[in-house]
Amino acid sequence: MSEHAFDPTAPLPWSQPLRVAELASRKPNRFDITPDTAICAAIAEWAGISALRRLRLKGTLTPQGRSDWLLEADFTARVVQPCAITLEPVTTDLREPVLRRYLADMPEPSGEEAEMPEDDSAEALGSVIDLAAVALEALELALPMFPRAAGAVLDETLAAEAGVTPLRDEDTRPFAGLKALLGGAQADKDGAEDTDKD
Repeated sequence: MSEHAFDPTAPLPWSQPLRVAELASRKPNRFDITPDTAICAAIAEWAGISALRRLRLKGTLTPQGRSDWLLEADFTARVVQPCAITLEPVTTDLREPVLRRYLADMPEPSGEEAEMPEDDSAEALGSVIDLAAVALEALELALPMFPRAAGAVLDETLAAEAGVTPLRDEDTRPFAGLKALLGGAQADKDGAEDTDKD
């Protein structure tokens, strides 16, 4: 589980800025970025994980109309986190599509739109688009919240007052009492049949 709480004001450990004014305005601008070993270590510390084995963001920035931009990319990474149960290292391969729309005239949300944005891929366009910031945000969103090692099982804890049967995890599952109910119904049926035979 990531111990890092994303803080948009915190300095990022990696930056790959592209100046919008220098981008080709008539064709897709291709990019393929990956941090070196030292930066991977800094990102792992920033993200609150044990290690970042690799990270890559590959895609295009395409002009949309006269002043907007569309970023489409594939995000891949391999991360190591402590198991949420045993604390053993758990390695996970991440892969997510990334979509961002950079709008020169970003509409101001109002009323219900401020609470429920229709398009969370839209961002205000600035003079620079930082591809590393996009990759780090994708990493934060893709990290498993409760990584679990193979075979790791959370021990069941039973507790109840004296004279009361403790409630088990199994008892809280849907249809948990159905088997017992059907078993009781079958026993009543068998008892009735035995009575009829007598």
